[in-house]
Amino acid sequence: MTRRWLFADQLGPHFLDSPGQEVLLVESKAVFRRRAFHRQKAHLILSALRHRAEDDRVRLVRAETYAEAMTEPVTVCHPTSRAARDLVHRLPAVEEVLPPRGFVTAPADFTTWAHGRGHLRMEDFYRDARQRHGILLDGDEPAGGKWNLDADNREPPPRGADRLGVPPPPAIVEDEIDQGVRADLDRWEREDGIEFVGRDGPRLFPATRAEALARLRHFVAHRLPTFGPYEDAMLAGDPLMSHSLLSAAMNLGLLDPLEVVESAEQAYRSGDAPLASVEGFVRQIIGWRDFIWHLYWYFEPGYRASNELRARRELPRWFADLDADAVDARCLSDVLAGVRDRGWVHHIPRLMVLGNYAMQRGWRPGAVSDWFHRCFVDGYEWVMTANVIGMSQYADAGRMSTKPYASGGAYINRMSDYCGGCRYDPKVRVGDHACPYTAGYWAFLARNEPKLAGNHRMRQPLNGLRRLADVDALVEQEKARGSRAP
Repeated sequence: MTRRWLFADQLGPHFLDSPGQEVLLVESKAVFRRRAFHRQKAHLILSALRHRAEDDRVRLVRAETYAEAMTEPVTVCHPTSRAARDLVHRLPAVEEVLPPRGFVTAPADFTTWAHGRGHLRMEDFYRDARQRHGILLDGDEPAGGKWNLDADNREPPPRGADRLGVPPPPAIVEDEIDQGVRADLDRWEREDGIEFVGRDGPRLFPATRAEALARLRHFVAHRLPTFGPYEDAMLAGDPLMSHSLLSAAMNLGLLDPLEVVESAEQAYRSGDAPLASVEGFVRQIIGWRDFIWHLYWYFEPGYRASNELRARRELPRWFADLDADAVDARCLSDVLAGVRDRGWVHHIPRLMVLGNYAMQRGWRPGAVSDWFHRCFVDGYEWVMTANVIGMSQYADAGRMSTKPYASGGAYINRMSDYCGGCRYDPKVRVGDHACPYTAGYWAFLARNEPKLAGNHRMRQPLNGLRRLADVDALVEQEKARGSRAP
């Protein structure tokens, strides 16, 4: 059997044709020269590669480029980026490129579903995927009688609580491999001029399948039951909430997403987790995760350059450098510190704190997407392209979302405890105490009113904009703020 070349995001057993198949892994230093990745992301990737190489059937080659490591025939599963796909087709040593693995819905099935649709909506795709793969069904009907149980989920955090009180995920115990990775990264910075962003720290995410499975078991047993109600809530003292923290492990290929959703469904069937939590979690994986993956390939390569709102400002230095201490706004400072210190925050801080602020300020969508790609441990090009360009920044003018995810401080105040103790007031839009999210929201609408006027979902907020007596002062205030940290 021909040796299987595995990329660093294809490390699980489902990327092999048999347990005994020989494996080639390549640790390419050129990858880290091209972008300034988060230091903890670089550590996680190298640790995962080197831990996988502990298997006697695995040969790990450390080289400047992938091409240098190709000294024997190999097969490879379809990679997760266009650049990597083009590379494997150019390399003479690659005898066969197999269909992609690590996702639930096959590309041909997605294309069949998408064909002829004017708008691609995740909710429609998700229902199709549930039916196609027989997940959370009672016969031909959705378990519980409804496809979407959002009405039972997405509550604000418990009043007066600092934390949810759920057990934390099992800690990662670093070993000699991690020590070697840290020493190599230090040397790369010192001797090779390779740069990173963010802070180094103890490894927080799985680098082995055993660690990933332990995290999965713990989540299903202890955190899944409260996932649904608080999946959109934020607490300054509890950045993990009830989230699974499995995205990095799935995106490294350590877990098959199908085994993850099957574990969650089993918890519902056995009465160990409520249906609403399980349905919300399953939707994130076979719905949103697969949807974003397929959109990366379904949309044209130029989609990454979409900029329908003509947002052209570059990322300010304080944001690019993760300088949370430069920020007074409590929500943004805390979330940016989470990225700096962990390389991870959950999906609502990503969308409604980081992405919302970037869109309000008119930062260039491609630069925002690249920042998310580099700074998050679970960030890859396929992950961030539609997530950021389409959903977060609305740069595609609605090809995969129905309206911009822009909101003022009222949303953050309702869904978090950040506004208490903040120098800004979410109800104030002009003046020294004006919340940068509230002011930024109205300034965003004023700047983009002609482009959003045809969207029926924006009719009410645009009518509200037209009733503001202080809109001119607000716009001037936000222009004066410019790139300064709020």
